[in-house]
Amino acid sequence: MTTPKPQREFTGKHALMVFGGAFAVIIGVNITLAVNAVRTFPGLEVGNSYVASQEFDLRRTAQQALGWSVYASATDDLVKLEITDVQGNPVEVVKLSATLGRATHVKDDQNPDFQFDGKAYVAPVQLGAGNWNIRMVARAKNGTEFTQRVVLHVKG
Repeated sequence: MTTPKPQREFTGKHALMVFGGAFAVIIGVNITLAVNAVRTFPGLEVGNSYVASQEFDLRRTAQQALGWSVYASATDDLVKLEITDVQGNPVEVVKLSATLGRATHVKDDQNPDFQFDGKAYVAPVQLGAGNWNIRMVARAKNGTEFTQRVVLHVKG
């Protein structure tokens, strides 16, 4: 017959170590998440919001007067950006620049070379599954600047 070992008593020192360890883990995780959030998301839309706001209504009115609609899709290794007018006809712009990237970080950002094929703008790209944003700036033939963020869903 074996004699049972005496049970150790749970003291205030033990409770302090348990609570101290739990809070150390929580604080460590919070610091890690905060550092990664700040490092991976720039959070900057414009350099000076006051200056950007001064002409916002004029730019918006001019852009809406164009009557353009934009739709983005991805198939295989090709992204298609369709810009259409009020009648649904394809629009060929004077200049198009776009940044394709994730909404949460900039490490996957790329600037596709969109070419007009008579119906839409197409560009070869390598995309993973998930949500992507196309931040586009197009210049109309009358000089109006058209800016829009177009959401692109890529299925895996």
